[in-house]
Amino acid sequence: MNAQALTSAAAHTFADPDARLDALAELSQRLLAAARARGASQAEVSCSEDAGLNVNVRMGEVETVESTRDRGIGVTVYFGQRKGSASTADLREESLESTVEQACAIARYTEDDPAAGLADAELMARGDRDFDTWHPWYIDADRAIELALASEAAGRAFDPRIENSDGASVGTGASLAVYANSHGFLGRERSTQHSLSCALIAGRGEAMQRDGWYTLGLSADDMESAAAVGRQAGERTVARLAPRQLATGEYPVLFAAESARSLIGHLIAGVSGGALYRRASFLLDSAGQKLFPEWFSVRENPFVMRGLRSTAYDGEGVATHESMLVEGGVLQRYVLGSYSARKLGLHSTGNAGGVHNLEVAANAGDFASLLRQMGRGLLVTELMGQGVNAVTGDYSRGAAGFWVENGEIQYPVDGITIAGNLRRMFESFEAIGNDVDLRSHVRTGSILVGKMMVAGE
Repeated sequence: MNAQALTSAAAHTFADPDARLDALAELSQRLLAAARARGASQAEVSCSEDAGLNVNVRMGEVETVESTRDRGIGVTVYFGQRKGSASTADLREESLESTVEQACAIARYTEDDPAAGLADAELMARGDRDFDTWHPWYIDADRAIELALASEAAGRAFDPRIENSDGASVGTGASLAVYANSHGFLGRERSTQHSLSCALIAGRGEAMQRDGWYTLGLSADDMESAAAVGRQAGERTVARLAPRQLATGEYPVLFAAESARSLIGHLIAGVSGGALYRRASFLLDSAGQKLFPEWFSVRENPFVMRGLRSTAYDGEGVATHESMLVEGGVLQRYVLGSYSARKLGLHSTGNAGGVHNLEVAANAGDFASLLRQMGRGLLVTELMGQGVNAVTGDYSRGAAGFWVENGEIQYPVDGITIAGNLRRMFESFEAIGNDVDLRSHVRTGSILVGKMMVAGE
C-alpha cells in the first residue's frame, strides 16, 4: 500500500490508540473531579471514540462511500439516591463544564430512587486483560470498493437466473472506550470489527426471490473471501426459486443456526432484569426452574480470545465471570446490572449492558444429521416480523425456508407463519447441532423443535 493509501486507510482507524485512550482516561478523571466539586456523592463517566469506513455497490456501480468519526462523552452523577445524566460530543472546556452542570442540575430536581447508585465498590474488576480484539484493517476506499464489486460479481456469475442485485457492502470500524467511576475504577477497551456482505435477486416479476450472505470478524483475516461470500449468496438465492406453500398443520421445525440464535435471544430478554422488575416477562420467578430438556445448557464466557463480546468488566465496572446461565435444563440465574438487581433484591451478575459470549452446548452432529433426525418437517432459514409477546411468551412470526422429507431438503417454501409459546418451545427442544454460527456473540448451532403450528395454505 502506498503512502497516500495508507494515510487514507488510517483515517478509518486510530494511528495511536493508546495515546487516545490515555487522553480519554485523563478526561474522565477531570469530569469526575468536576462532579465531586459540585457536591455529587457518586459519579461515573463513559468516553468513546469510533472511526469507520463503509462502502456500498450495486450492479457493478458504486452507490455510497461513507467515512465516519464519532465521539461521545456521558456523565452520570448521584446526589444520594437522586440521579442525573447528560452527554456531549464537544471537547471544548466550556461544553464539558456545562455537561457536568446539567447532570448535577437534573439530579437535584429528581426524586430519590432507592435502587439508584453505582454498582457496589467490592464488585469492581481489578487489573487489565487483553482479549485480542484489536486488529485494524488498513484498507482504503478504493480497495474496499474492489472487494464489494468482486463479491457481487461472483454472486451474479453463479447462475444466469440471478439478474438483479440488492448490492454488496464492505465495512470496517474501530472503537475506543473508557469507563471510570468515583469508586476509583478505570477501565479501557479497544476493539475492531469488519464485515463484507452481498444480497442478490433471482427470477423475474412475482417469481423473484432475494437472499444473501455475510461474513464478519474482529480481524479481516477471520473473514471469508469476497468471492466466497458472493458464491454463497448466489447459492442461497437460487435455492429459493419456485417456492411452494405448505398445508397448515403441526410439524417439527428446524431453525438453521442463523435463525436459531433468535430463540436464545428471547430467553435472554425474558430473564433480563428490566423485564423482571417491571413484571413484564414470560419467565417471571423462573430462576431454579427447569425450562429445557436435561441435556440443554448455556454458558456465558466473557473471556473468549477474539470473542465478539469479550470483556473483563461490564458497563458499570463490575467484574465479569464465566458462569452457567442454564445447566441441566434449569435456569441458574437472571441477567442483571446493579439497578435491576436492587429492584429485585438480588445482586448484579456483571451484565450491565447485556450478556457477553454465550455458548449453547450441542447434543447432536452436523446440519445434515439434524435433517435426518427431523425426517419430515420445516427447515426455517429466515424469520420476519416481530410477533413475540414478551409478557406471555406467545410466538408468531412469518418464516421462509425449505420442506424436508426423508431427511433431505425437497423444495423452498415461503408465505408461512410459525406459531407456538416460547415456554413450550423451550421444553420441546430435541437437538442442537454442532454447526455453530460464529457471526454472533450468541454461539449456537441449528435447533430442532419437536412440534410447532405452521400456518400455510
